[in-house]
Amino acid sequence: MRSFFVTLIGVGLLAHIAMAAPADEVYRNGAMHTLDAQDSIASAMAVTAGKIVYVGDDAGIAALVGPKTKINDLGGKTVMPGLVDGHMHPLSGGLSLLKCSLHYDALTIPELQTRIQACLDKTPKAKADQWLEVVDWFQEAMLPTGIKATHAALDSLKTARPIIVRSSFGHSTLLNQRGLDVAKIGAATQSPLGGEIARDEKGRPTGILEDTAQALAAAKLPPPTAAQNLAAAKAALEAMRQQGITSFLDAVAPPDDIAAFAAVQKQGQLTARAHFAPLILPAEGPDSDRAVARMVAIRRQFDQGALTAEPSITVRNVKLFLDGVIAGPAFTGAMLAPYWVNNGSESAPEWTPGSSSGPAVYFPPEILKGLLLKLAEAGFDPHLHADGDGAVHAALDAIEAMRVTFPTDDIRPAIAHDEIVDPADYPRFAKLNALPVLSFQWEKPAPDTIGGLKEPLGPARFALLEPAGRLAAAGVRIAYGSDWPVDPLNEWFAVKVGVTRTNAPDAGPAFAGRLGDDPGLTVATAIRAITANAAYELHEDSVTGTLETGKFADFIVIDRDPWTIPGEEIAAVKVLRTVVGGRTVYQGG
Repeated sequence: MRSFFVTLIGVGLLAHIAMAAPADEVYRNGAMHTLDAQDSIASAMAVTAGKIVYVGDDAGIAALVGPKTKINDLGGKTVMPGLVDGHMHPLSGGLSLLKCSLHYDALTIPELQTRIQACLDKTPKAKADQWLEVVDWFQEAMLPTGIKATHAALDSLKTARPIIVRSSFGHSTLLNQRGLDVAKIGAATQSPLGGEIARDEKGRPTGILEDTAQALAAAKLPPPTAAQNLAAAKAALEAMRQQGITSFLDAVAPPDDIAAFAAVQKQGQLTARAHFAPLILPAEGPDSDRAVARMVAIRRQFDQGALTAEPSITVRNVKLFLDGVIAGPAFTGAMLAPYWVNNGSESAPEWTPGSSSGPAVYFPPEILKGLLLKLAEAGFDPHLHADGDGAVHAALDAIEAMRVTFPTDDIRPAIAHDEIVDPADYPRFAKLNALPVLSFQWEKPAPDTIGGLKEPLGPARFALLEPAGRLAAAGVRIAYGSDWPVDPLNEWFAVKVGVTRTNAPDAGPAFAGRLGDDPGLTVATAIRAITANAAYELHEDSVTGTLETGKFADFIVIDRDPWTIPGEEIAAVKVLRTVVGGRTVYQGG
């Protein structure tokens, strides 16, 4: 009897397909990882008006081919949902492609000086008051390990111009003395809330500005013009297309950023679903009504409502920084226990717990809880930067308080980075439906992990660094965010690291092997994080993230199957085609 009904259902389905109108486009002879609930693999898919109308085998799709249907033979190539990057800074990334860049390289002070002098020499006609902005500085990888750059490193350069060097992590800025003078930063200048002006033993600024203190210098730079922002947005989208990114979240999005992508959209060139999270600063916390009202005004100006097959703009998230970075030399991550310090010498070190646990969480507990509640009432998803375990704990406490009033997933809070998490907090993510948005590419031996954190964290905490596998084992839904341009935009390298916890082969012997004893992620878990789970984070899961009938045709064709190759080879995956809403936006070689 059951076989009889299955046969009837099959006949009915085939009859429905036979009566359906021909599809706009069909893809057949492929290996399509749908990422549906059963992890089904299909060979064919049909698309009409930007939506998937059929997923199945090649025989079933024949009924959807008409005289005007475009047929794509995939030649056995792998197809999967488009990548969803749940945390990046695309306009900054696009601008960095157009500026003086240090390219994330590990540099000595002389090499740093040579690179920056070369940029100065390229603009000999620049005026003495024209800033030189340098980006993609891998501060944590400066050589020799532990050296701290100060304004003196820049003061010897042949220029009278103010210079600002931005750390790729986004939490530190280095100025030359001329820059300090222009920004009016001296011994008497007070550090702002949520930031720090680094000082020498005599109290004089060293040139390093941490977190919100960076605004003291940034305010003196002329903002990018609308034309520069437009060019940066286009450059960012081009980079994303090549990586296979079909949706993204701009995790610190002032109105100028959103306006740049809106301008691209007006030109018909928005090639990814664009989500934006405007920033609320710690100083705004006490007046939460006013802060939330500002977010509502930005949403009213830019948000375009329900998602459509054509990429659009959404303002549903709000960004809050709870701390800085756990990496040295900043150590601005808020920790539950103190960082360790060397009480011995460089040749005979004696590392023991020090007195500093980093800064206090930037938003006091009651202010944070009240702010998250009001954001939820206004329909916003909080997106919380928390690097240290103290900040993560505070974020979970605030989310727990919010869940009393908003227990369902209408509000989907995210905690970005989570580089150190107290093991007692692992199960709280799942219990509270709070999404850790992790940057997998950090989960490897590197200058900012082995080189800068092993001793300052102490052995017990260092063993817990980058707990992706442990969170997955606790049943937590993990999403992915590249944090570009903190790192180069290289999504497949990130997936590889998430699975293997190893660096690239050319990183050198100092950074060989795995990071810690965390088990890492399975290929399926890592890929789901960068597709279906990140789509869930952005409230796209009903229309993207998997390849299923009725969803938007957001997918990519890649040159190999990451589910079947060795983990180390995942970094070599190449995107051959990127499709958004049924439209091919990138065609590789």
